[in-house]
Amino acid sequence: MATLTVRNLEDDVVRRLRVRAAEHGRSAEAEHREILRTALVGDDQLAARQQVAERLAEFRRRTGGRGAGPVVELLAEARAERLRSLTGDEQGRGEGA
Repeated sequence: MATLTVRNLEDDVVRRLRVRAAEHGRSAEAEHREILRTALVGDDQLAARQQVAERLAEFRRRTGGRGAGPVVELLAEARAERLRSLTGDEQGRGEGA
């Protein structure tokens, strides 16, 4: 691991760092590491969260008009639809017909 030295920080910045560290139960050095990690790696996490949010929004858009039925009914409907798509049965005659 590398060592980073930061010089010429304003007293107010150092004070805020110490207060923030105390609020999080960390040393000022550990808080500084966390701030840097969040600022630099957090961008990747933010992009990943944004992608998940977009996928959820798309899912909601596609499934929005279906209503929420009981889980058992939804599973049965999904299974029947999957069976129809696998067997090519457009009339819905799947099992036992």
